[in-house]
Amino acid sequence: MSLVSRVIPCLDVNAGRVVKGVNFQNLRDMGDPVELARAYFAQGADEITFLDVTATVDARATTYEVVRRTAEEVFIPLTVGGGVRTGDDVARLLACGADKIGVNSAAIARPGLVDEIADRFGAQVLVLSLDVKRSEAAPSGFVVTTHGGRTETTLDALEWAREAIERGAGELLVNSIDADGTKEGFDLELVRLMREVSRVPVIASGGAGGLDDFAPAIHAGADAVLAASVFHSGQLTIAQVKARMRQDGVEVRA
Repeated sequence: MSLVSRVIPCLDVNAGRVVKGVNFQNLRDMGDPVELARAYFAQGADEITFLDVTATVDARATTYEVVRRTAEEVFIPLTVGGGVRTGDDVARLLACGADKIGVNSAAIARPGLVDEIADRFGAQVLVLSLDVKRSEAAPSGFVVTTHGGRTETTLDALEWAREAIERGAGELLVNSIDADGTKEGFDLELVRLMREVSRVPVIASGGAGGLDDFAPAIHAGADAVLAASVFHSGQLTIAQVKARMRQDGVEVRA
C-alpha cells in the first residue's frame, strides 16, 4: 500500500527494561528502553514501537514514565501497547507523548473497545496488535493469542483482522508467535494473507534474522517491517537494513 516502506525497531519492555526471548518465552534483559530508542532514532528508524509485554499478564498499567522519557528523546512516531483497556488509558498515553496506541488482549475480550478508541481519537491512532499462531483449528490456519502470546484463542486471525478494521483499526501489527525470536525470517504466508484482507497498513513482525529477511516481507505485502533481537544485539543497524532493502528494490526513507 505505502510507497515508502518503514523500518521499526520494537522495544519489548518488562519492569522498565527491554527484554527479548524466543516464542515469547525465556525473556532476557537487553538494556534501557530510553537509551535504545535514542540510538535507533540516531540510526534512522522510521518509528519506534514500545510494548509492555507483561502489563496484561500482571493486570497493571503500562509504564507511563518510561513512555514519557522515551518520547522526550526521540522525534519520530512512537507506538505504545500493553495493558491498554480503556479510552482513558489511550488519552493518558497520548498525553505522555505516544503517537499511536496498540491494543490486543483487551480488544479481543471486548471488541467494542476498538470502536471506542477509533471514534474518540481517530483510526490513525489505533494499531491492532495481533499475536498470531498457526492452528489447524482455524479456517485460515492462524489464530490470535492473548496475554503476550501465552493464551491461545479460537478466534481466526484473518476474521478478527477484518472485524477490527471495520470497527476502526487504522493499522495492523502482525506478529508471528511461531517465528518470534527464531531469526529464521518472517512468516511470509501470514503476511500475504493479511495483505489480502486488509485495506490498512500491515506491519510484519517476528523472525527477522538477517539482511535478506526484510525485503521479502515487503514484497509479500507488508508496509513496514519490525524487528527487535537483531537490533538490540547489535547484529544489524537500521542503516544496514535500509541499504539492503534499497538494493532489493524497496523504497525506504534516507
